[in-house]
Amino acid sequence: MLHDHRLSEHGMATTLARQKAARRAEGVASAEARIDRLNRCIDLLVRHRTEIEDAASSDFGVRSKDVTAFTDTVTSITQLKFSRRHLRRWMKPQRRQTEFPFGLLGAAAWVEFQPKGVVGIVSPWNFPVGMAIGPLAGVLAAGNRAMLKPSEYTPATSELLARMMAEAFDQDEVSVINGGPEVGAAFTRLPFDHLLFTGATSIGRHVMRAAADNLVPVTLELGGKSPVILGRSANLEKAALRIMHGKVVNAGQICVAPDYVFAPTEKIAEFVAQAKAAVRAMLPSGARDNKDYTSIINQKHYDRLRKYLDDAKSKGAELIEINPNNEDLSRQPHHIMLPVVVLNPTDEMTVMQEEIFGPILPIKTYDKIGDAIEYINSHDRPLSLYYFGEDKSERKRVLSSTISGGVTVNDVIFHVAQEDLPFGGSGASGMGSYHGQAGFYEFSHKKSVYRQTPLEIVKMLRPPYTDLFRKQIDDRIKN
Repeated sequence: MLHDHRLSEHGMATTLARQKAARRAEGVASAEARIDRLNRCIDLLVRHRTEIEDAASSDFGVRSKDVTAFTDTVTSITQLKFSRRHLRRWMKPQRRQTEFPFGLLGAAAWVEFQPKGVVGIVSPWNFPVGMAIGPLAGVLAAGNRAMLKPSEYTPATSELLARMMAEAFDQDEVSVINGGPEVGAAFTRLPFDHLLFTGATSIGRHVMRAAADNLVPVTLELGGKSPVILGRSANLEKAALRIMHGKVVNAGQICVAPDYVFAPTEKIAEFVAQAKAAVRAMLPSGARDNKDYTSIINQKHYDRLRKYLDDAKSKGAELIEINPNNEDLSRQPHHIMLPVVVLNPTDEMTVMQEEIFGPILPIKTYDKIGDAIEYINSHDRPLSLYYFGEDKSERKRVLSSTISGGVTVNDVIFHVAQEDLPFGGSGASGMGSYHGQAGFYEFSHKKSVYRQTPLEIVKMLRPPYTDLFRKQIDDRIKN
């Protein structure tokens, strides 16, 4: 099962052609074949757990091995096992209603779920295993084959992924293609049967254009600025701990991380105090030598985040670095950044224009909850939205008045961890959804089938048309 992981565009096209030919030869994959492929993925994750943690730590410079074990390995295994448990039920045809009176006369209608064929997966660097192998839960459960293009920002993990997959899969089942931006661009131009891209909105636009040339359907899991609304009924201590957890885990390098907070004007000081306490509780020994913390992925992204802060300060924002141990991080071998709260942010600041993807948390104020809702609705639809509070009518108003990919109430991120909930964006934050049954449907062709009644009742629909036909038409053209 040897793979050439750095292929030319011609080589990638050849691999795709091989996978399509193998799928045609196999026909519709049986439940047993799909379960076998899912099991092989699970086995790889179990056997290579330590290597995955070491590779991710190498790529980030410093990355919590516990975070990798949870967000990459456990999360992927959970998705794969969920699909394995339910796919036989998902595969069953679904009966649908027929038009009266055909059903009474022996006609039938149903939907069959067929594999789309070969699915291309372009995965990001922030969860380099979880976002590459996790989607295979839906792709393989639906009976497809897959080609993976992991990020060049995590070369050690991407090479490990290639070796792992080569152990368990023939190239015509699952293959891994490594390389830089040029390889990635060529990958998205291939005539897949479906393409899943996870990454920045700006790159997602290019991916969609490339896929359009071959009319390849796409699932785009993008990003955006996921807001938090703190209701006046919220428990601020609990809310701060959960919100700052979203900025501490993976140093906030998460597509669904809380991007900014809307808080009641009179509660800003209390929330900032609770945020400081939360970080102190999670990072009691500081950040520099803390094995539970994670570095910013590379110099480019570290400099990007520093520029956000410099720009905000120059335009009047107040910056509060949460540094309980007064550590000096000006000289360090990696790119560690402590959480920073940005007060008084304005829309002229870059930090309020771009997705942050790091441990920076702007806090905006509101006097009326409607002001926060109006602000959110006047900007691109976020991938996630978070509401904290016990006021049920206010919660209902927030949920019904805003559009986002998903929502967690009284916490952040956790809606993504519910396998029976679809995960995806809306508008600029993406299109399509996967996870669980939603993933099975996303990567399946839903084929409509109608079986006609053996009775010749349909002959009245053929010319020459009679008065009986016209009466049927007239009876239907009514209010």
